[in-house]
Amino acid sequence: MLMRARRATMGVPEREILAFKGGDSANWRHLEDGVRAAVGGYHAVVDGGSLADIMARLEQVPKPLNGYAHEGVAMGLTGLDCVLPSKSRFREFLAGPGDAHVYMVHIGAGEALARMRRRPEPFLARLDDPVLRWLVMDGYGFHQGFFARAKYVDRQVVPAFLSPYARRVFDQGVGRSIWFTAGADVVRIAAHIAAFTPDRHADLWLGVGVACSYVGGLSRQEIECLREVCAPHLTRVAIGAAFAARGRHRAGNPQPDTDLACEVLCGTDSLGASTIVEDAFAALPRRMDQPGYELLQTHLFEVFTASSLPA
Repeated sequence: MLMRARRATMGVPEREILAFKGGDSANWRHLEDGVRAAVGGYHAVVDGGSLADIMARLEQVPKPLNGYAHEGVAMGLTGLDCVLPSKSRFREFLAGPGDAHVYMVHIGAGEALARMRRRPEPFLARLDDPVLRWLVMDGYGFHQGFFARAKYVDRQVVPAFLSPYARRVFDQGVGRSIWFTAGADVVRIAAHIAAFTPDRHADLWLGVGVACSYVGGLSRQEIECLREVCAPHLTRVAIGAAFAARGRHRAGNPQPDTDLACEVLCGTDSLGASTIVEDAFAALPRRMDQPGYELLQTHLFEVFTASSLPA
């Protein structure tokens, strides 16, 4: 009964899980697998039990999908922190089994804040990592674009309480959500982004690059089509693809789709792209007068601009 009560108050209903789907093709099923893995991790927390119990459930998740599952766990733990703030379950997870999936864990925290209707910037200001904490904002944007598509994609609303830089990372999350809600259809993705004001295009496309590399599911021909339609923002797409590759290699769950995306969009395999991002982290100054994530992306922009990306 307690489990059912938790599901009723905090769970993600089946209708919400499937609301994004526009068909039953291989692409749609591939996207659904990722969504269900994330929701499964979230429900593992909502259902109750110790962190050890939750992690035991995650061991059943196929390796290519376990990043999504960790994202969901972080979402659930952050949601509990919002309603039962006696301790930080999120920090405990981040310092322990969530460490390898640190990128996805921060994203999951942002999704929880959106679901719990909490403002994200006070939360990320309390986090230690000056770079990765901004992924909370990405997760916030993804949740809003995915679960409230009519408002945040169709009507293109941006929360008025966000700072100028937070709005940019919010858009990167929205761009990633468009990958899912458009069924990874390159033509539809391009049409959605074209409907936004031009000043938002670069960050929306960066989010698409993250999704293409991390989520995968496309053929070489489809990714080459993506490279053509995003041509004015190819460098941003390459940054997103490389960043996702770094996340997968850090977590130890690289997949062939990430190699393919990086080859077409970055001109190197996923390990090469991951190394570029790792080097960019190493080049960051100790004292930062700008958001760390912005400094990282600026460095990557310079690297990819100088590298003659595939045409």
